[in-house]
Amino acid sequence: MRTPSLRSRLLRGLAAGTAVATLATGLSACGGNSDAVAPSDSKPSGTVTVGALSNGAAKETDLKVSEVKSISAKLPKSIAREGKLVVGVGALPTGSVPLNFVGDDQKTLTGVEPDFGRLVAAVLGLKPELKNSTWENLFLGIDSGKVDVAFSNVTDTEERKKKYEFATYRQDNLGFEVPKKSTWNFDGDYKNLAGKTVSVSRGTNQEKVLLEWKAKLKKAGKDLTVKYYPDNNSVYLALNSGKIDTHFGPNPSIAYHTTHTANTPNATRSAGKFSGAGAKLQGLIAATSKKDSGLAEPVAEAINYLIKHGQYANWLAAWNLSNEAVKTSQVNPPGLPLDNS
Repeated sequence: MRTPSLRSRLLRGLAAGTAVATLATGLSACGGNSDAVAPSDSKPSGTVTVGALSNGAAKETDLKVSEVKSISAKLPKSIAREGKLVVGVGALPTGSVPLNFVGDDQKTLTGVEPDFGRLVAAVLGLKPELKNSTWENLFLGIDSGKVDVAFSNVTDTEERKKKYEFATYRQDNLGFEVPKKSTWNFDGDYKNLAGKTVSVSRGTNQEKVLLEWKAKLKKAGKDLTVKYYPDNNSVYLALNSGKIDTHFGPNPSIAYHTTHTANTPNATRSAGKFSGAGAKLQGLIAATSKKDSGLAEPVAEAINYLIKHGQYANWLAAWNLSNEAVKTSQVNPPGLPLDNS
């Protein structure tokens, strides 16, 4: 999330470089595009495994999901004829845990986003074919028709709707992380930050938001101390030693770190979230396809099927991201406005 403004942050998304931890092996050796290896085919038909090969970032879970013919019947004929769904993931060069990264077998693309692409493909009765690329080439792939749909932490914005259509599936959130023993919670109110010391990364959307809150608190005669550290190791050393009260960062990265430290003396927890689009609009992450491709509607229906039948909740739970759930998938809902996107 190391981007200069709310506009660029939401245009590029977390995949551009928000990771708490990245895996240099495997992904970093690739070029601008690659065909990602799929999970093992040893599972019985009608089973999709989420959280596989995650090196502890997720709880591996087998989910039962098969084609729903009333939904797959709405697919564009060209895709139905091919029998596969080409899923774009912008994880090169290094990936971003827990969103998209190379698994511990050093070849399989795993993560929140690839897993969900596989689940949606199963409902549509299609074989998922993952195309891994850089963030920039992800959109070029959609434009050229080499990628059918992207599952890559893409935020719904009005600017993007000029070229793409969306089916939403996850909230776009920032979050607060505290030591597990801490009793403090954000509770959706910046006033609860009064008197606290908070770390944040420079040049990010969350820094912009935090400094705005600091200014508001100052006007009210209250103090908020903002601290900066050169890397994540320094942030967590400060958090564990009590030099800061909380860290403000991308919610998925916090979800990963809380999972990673759960059984250690330095365990942490989430202390609340805040929309990446600001107080007036809940940011949404969406499956992204070419405008007028005819894919957004069946993809949204597939997502809503997964929501209704529980696989969606189990997928999020496996990756410790239940706090980013949506109640329903929407096709092209209001996104970040043109004057702020």
